[in-house]
Amino acid sequence: MASLATHFTAFLLLFPTGLRRLLSSSSLYFSNPSIFRSRPWFFPSVPKSHAFDLYFLLVALPISSFSMFFLFLTFSGPSASRFAFFQQSFTVFLFWILLLFILLREHVQLSAINEGHVFVLLGIAFLVESSFTGRGISDIGVTGAVYGLLGKLTLLCALSCIYLGLNPTAFWAEFVLSCGLIFKGMWSLQAGLSLGTDAFAPKGCEKLGVVAGQGIVSMKCDVQEDGLRGVALMNLLFVGHAVLVLSVGLVLFGVSSSCGEGSRSGDASGPLLARLETETAPVRQIHELELELELE
Repeated sequence: MASLATHFTAFLLLFPTGLRRLLSSSSLYFSNPSIFRSRPWFFPSVPKSHAFDLYFLLVALPISSFSMFFLFLTFSGPSASRFAFFQQSFTVFLFWILLLFILLREHVQLSAINEGHVFVLLGIAFLVESSFTGRGISDIGVTGAVYGLLGKLTLLCALSCIYLGLNPTAFWAEFVLSCGLIFKGMWSLQAGLSLGTDAFAPKGCEKLGVVAGQGIVSMKCDVQEDGLRGVALMNLLFVGHAVLVLSVGLVLFGVSSSCGEGSRSGDASGPLLARLETETAPVRQIHELELELELE
């Protein structure tokens, strides 16, 4: 149950964050594609509203980091497993520091560090998490396959953040990052269900116990064929999750596109239109002058 609770908590933190990010970035892009610029966090456009999801993470992450650090201090098992608690605590604490920095930058308006630097720091944090994901797992079967795929999703988020740090106007990288967070949350929940419960465990495989310091369950398959079938099942579930996430992303992409086109047609204003009017004004003046000369 400890493993399932850990993965379910990761799902609650990642899935809504990625979904909200996808909606916010798509709406911003389709409102005016020419001025789109990705942001480390999409704050509400209404002045009096607050980013409650950000505040929730600012409270939840330090609690989680302190809990794992407390286990690091009190755990009396092997040193490698004990140090794993410190690694997880450091990773969560790093994300909390970055979120705190994003909130302070929004209110203080720090000019020394731009949003591109923040994206690079977020990418580095994801790289650190990717290096720690699944560490201490000696099983190359079902458990290794599940956490190997989870580490690849974390690496995908890291690369997307680093690219956005270099080119924040790349909407496709923002789309990949948002879908990556959604996918990572869903796969974390799938890992908890498949490895932490008997109902969703692959046929012929059983739990050995929680790997100390990792909060994950080691799984053993009595027959080699059962292990291979379990790995194939996890890969098939991963593909199914990928199709589902891509479908959800495209649907939200289409909805945002329709809403963006409606807002542009209903309100003929904005930086793009103003720039076009400025560029075409001299041409109109020349045509008007030529028409006046012909009439004279």
